[in-house]
Amino acid sequence: MPPSSFNITARILHWLMAAMILTMLFVGVGMMTSLTLRPWLLDLHIPLGVAVLLLVIVRLINRLTRPVPKLPGEMPGWQKYMATILHWVFYALMFALPLSGWAQLSAGGFPVRLYPGFHLPAILEQNPTSYALLHDSHRIMAWAFFFMIVGHLSAALIHGFIYRDNILQSMIGQKKLTDKSEEICSDQ
Repeated sequence: MPPSSFNITARILHWLMAAMILTMLFVGVGMMTSLTLRPWLLDLHIPLGVAVLLLVIVRLINRLTRPVPKLPGEMPGWQKYMATILHWVFYALMFALPLSGWAQLSAGGFPVRLYPGFHLPAILEQNPTSYALLHDSHRIMAWAFFFMIVGHLSAALIHGFIYRDNILQSMIGQKKLTDKSEEICSDQ
């Protein structure tokens, strides 16, 4: 029988990575808008990106080896289909964004510095054309990821507080919220 909520590892990784990814997105915007803060922001952005890449590997292994809650039976088929597709697109972007950032810096001939004195090896040869293409693709994927996160958050809140169908609660680790009218009717 499927569990009613995600396992504790999945929940911790979800919320930890959510905080890291939101930080990454805002730091990324800051790097584009402030030349003065750009070096400091880049020193924050790169290690966070590497951490996201490592954690998504752990998260994917956990996801593939542990049972997950079923989507509600009353949920329309098209919503189940979209939820499944978008779930895997999230994973793809959690891999693609850090890798494209690493490749972009490599193609630009820039060091991928995790902390002073420790650099990751380049994964591409220095090439200005590749750098430009990777820069644009990294930016486009980041914006797409941002809008997906807004949609994901909106859907989670709708399912949690309007439909009350246990989707939000399965990631929080709470029991299903009940409708107040159900409680009143059951008392009579």
